[in-house]
Amino acid sequence: MKLYRMLTGPDDATFCHKVSEALHKGWTLHGDPAYAFDTAAGQMRCAQAVVKDIADKSYTPDMKLGQQ
Repeated sequence: MKLYRMLTGPDDATFCHKVSEALHKGWTLHGDPAYAFDTAAGQMRCAQAVVKDIADKSYTPDMKLGQQ
C-alpha cells in the first residue's frame, strides 16, 4: 500500500523542516517541488509531494497521514 501527501507552506525554513520531518519518518519525495506567488499573502508558496509504502496497514480515509 502506498500513501500520498502534498506538503505545502511558505517558502521559508518551516517548509524545509516539514519536508525534512516527513523524510525522517520514511516518506520519499515524489516528483519536483512546485512554487507559486500567493498574491493575497504577498509571498512565495511551496509544494512537495511525498509517498510512503506501508505494508502493515490498510488505507482508510480517516487516516492521519502525517502520523504514518
